[in-house]
Amino acid sequence: MLDPELLERITTRRAELDELEEQLAKQLAEVRAERDEVAVAERVLERITGQLAEERSSTRPMPGQVGGRAVMLIPHREPGVEEDALPWDYQRIIAAVRQAAGPVMAREVGEVGGWTSA
Repeated sequence: MLDPELLERITTRRAELDELEEQLAKQLAEVRAERDEVAVAERVLERITGQLAEERSSTRPMPGQVGGRAVMLIPHREPGVEEDALPWDYQRIIAAVRQAAGPVMAREVGEVGGWTSA
């Protein structure tokens, strides 16, 4: 004959394990659902990042007006924006300043860029 106290302990432990299994199954389902959400977020982020990179690379300075004169608007300075995103004249100004041995006067930059006034 089986010991009733041992049978009760086994039954109690089985109930505890069943409850734990149910909790773990629920937790596993929640983890899987969140993992799926993270995967979707990752794909969306990659797509948007690619679109932004494409837009930034295709965006060139737009002409504007300052004081009634046509000028080229330059892009806002951001990390990762290279000098080649600037209009050609601005690139020439940067090159002239870099080549100088010391301080550069605006007139000197104008001469290098061919913008001297007569």
